[in-house]
Amino acid sequence: MRIVVAMDSFKGSLTAAEACEAVAGGLGRALPEAHLILRPMADGGEGTAATVIAAAGGEWDPCRVTGPLPGMDVDAGFVWLAARGPGALVEMAAASGLALLDAAERDPLRTTTFGTGELLRAAAQRGPRVLWLAVGGSATVDGGVGAATVLGWRFLDRSGADIGLGGEALCRIHDIVPPVEVGLPPVVVLCDVTNPLLGPSGAARIFGPQKGAGPDAVERLEEGLSNLVERIRTALGLDLRGLQGAGAAGGLAAGAVAFMGAKLESGVDTLMDVIGLPDAVAGADWVITGEGRFDRQSLAGKVVSGVARVACESGARVAVLAGSVEPGVEADSLGIDEVEAAAPAGVDPDEAMAQGADLLAAAATRLAERL
Repeated sequence: MRIVVAMDSFKGSLTAAEACEAVAGGLGRALPEAHLILRPMADGGEGTAATVIAAAGGEWDPCRVTGPLPGMDVDAGFVWLAARGPGALVEMAAASGLALLDAAERDPLRTTTFGTGELLRAAAQRGPRVLWLAVGGSATVDGGVGAATVLGWRFLDRSGADIGLGGEALCRIHDIVPPVEVGLPPVVVLCDVTNPLLGPSGAARIFGPQKGAGPDAVERLEEGLSNLVERIRTALGLDLRGLQGAGAAGGLAAGAVAFMGAKLESGVDTLMDVIGLPDAVAGADWVITGEGRFDRQSLAGKVVSGVARVACESGARVAVLAGSVEPGVEADSLGIDEVEAAAPAGVDPDEAMAQGADLLAAAATRLAERL
């Protein structure tokens, strides 16, 4: 039996590579003769850089940049891919990610993508032909204004002064002044969501609360993003209101389109190509994928949905191993044959995360006994 294991990371517990190894160990106990092929996966969210380095032989280029809060420095970096272009990949979570902040520090009215702009500038200085920007895991709702500021754009209030950094500052934008030259190669944004910038499913209302925004702050962020959209329309002639995926990373995706000339792509589709998943899946009997929680979001643009699609196209059967499974999720809509939860019902989430590798391996063994 030929089995491809293509797991996403289990946030707070396992990297994608560790999850693949745990699954392989569990499968091996029940199916010792099976031929296992491991392909750690990502969709543009946290862990994308590490996954690409492992799969495509990239080089980590470290640099110290501004963190999610003004005045905060973090050790970050980008991936240099000499064999692909050459190209460079910036994972915005390395500089502007939610995981870099304590719970008390999370405030999208203050957080900024400025450090992501510094990473983009540093990566561009190496001379890549293409620059991939992975935008998942952000702590920000600033529409990419912080990153654009690094690249020479100016955002001015009514008095002609710079507005400053953070999501709260977007309401003060009156004029947008472009730089003489942005200085970037073609930029491709790897999106892990399809949300628009504004409205009920937009960056502020859906993701703001996850990043520490209360109800009043959410409305302030929505107001700021609306102002940004109008100022972009006036100054640049771009209408971003209907752009699918523009709300990714608190609107960084929209800002990348407006201020970097970027195009938006499905993160999982691009990364499956970089990782070589279609070739690995060809001729497989089963493909096993999964993530920390299998829920309705898994069905739209995440690793599980992309892997399941490629597997079904090749004629392989598909199984999902997840830390937990949302009741009622319609796995068969993606052609998924088996779903198995690693965490026992009622177990404390922190305890489950601490025992992630063992629980996932045991779930893989249970699954293998049914294959």
